[in-house]
Amino acid sequence: MSTTFYSNGKLLISGEYLVLDGADAFALPTKFGQNLIVENTKDKIIDWKSYDYDDALWFENTISFDEIINNTDSEIETVKTTLINILHEAYLLNPDFINNSEGYKITTNLTFPRKWGLGTSSTLINNIAQWTRINAFTLLKNSFGGSGYDIACAQNDTPILYKIENNNVQPVDFNPDFTKNIFFVYLNKKQNSKTAIHAYNTHKGQNLVKSVAENNKITNTILHSKTLKEFAQAIERHENHLSNILEIQTIKEKAFPDFNGSIKSLGAWGGDFVMVLSKENPFAYFQSKGYETILTYEEMIL
Repeated sequence: MSTTFYSNGKLLISGEYLVLDGADAFALPTKFGQNLIVENTKDKIIDWKSYDYDDALWFENTISFDEIINNTDSEIETVKTTLINILHEAYLLNPDFINNSEGYKITTNLTFPRKWGLGTSSTLINNIAQWTRINAFTLLKNSFGGSGYDIACAQNDTPILYKIENNNVQPVDFNPDFTKNIFFVYLNKKQNSKTAIHAYNTHKGQNLVKSVAENNKITNTILHSKTLKEFAQAIERHENHLSNILEIQTIKEKAFPDFNGSIKSLGAWGGDFVMVLSKENPFAYFQSKGYETILTYEEMIL
């Protein structure tokens, strides 16, 4: 007998970086996600296999219960050591899943390519938290760190407004007429969130209260935009706001200056997906630039 857990992927539309300092973050759970299937076995081990969206096995290993309990420090970070660390933190929060078990066979399955950056880690952490009956936000904090908006997306099936204080999640109504003009383009580069956050902490400066207030004002406009023009103006304002804080060019300035429409970085700047607003179908433009992965709003968002 097996038990299956599932978590949604995520896209952060507004509040990137500043969410760490208390700003409002508008995020969208995606149709893509990851499941985790648990079967009981024996020998005090976990036989773990992880599959990509195309059923390709990308990770396989055996982890002993002792490795999870002791979590011996390793100088080299690998997929296995990272997984052991997550399971160890789960064990500290609720040891019953180890103490009251003889062993497990665990299989994970992504429904999106691992390189896309839609939440391989956050969906895993939320699934492990569901399985071990612990708080996913606490598990994230104790293992990977981060704001927690991705965990909120993993747990919700509607657009959300998220605040890091008390992991506050507020479902919001976002279903404008212009979703047909919203597209998501993969930049052929997976971004490292930890590196991006370090860069933000280096550049965020002393005007955090003002920066957070400006973010919240723009986010409110984004959420309540009635027309594509109003939405695009708010998106561009948000891009320029973050560009000034991070002291780097916007993605449109850097890579797509001749595009007739608006482009916004999502999450960690410089990789993963961007959101594109266009009156016309933008597929030909981006394909001519070498970007083949282009999804409509309907294809991406729950």
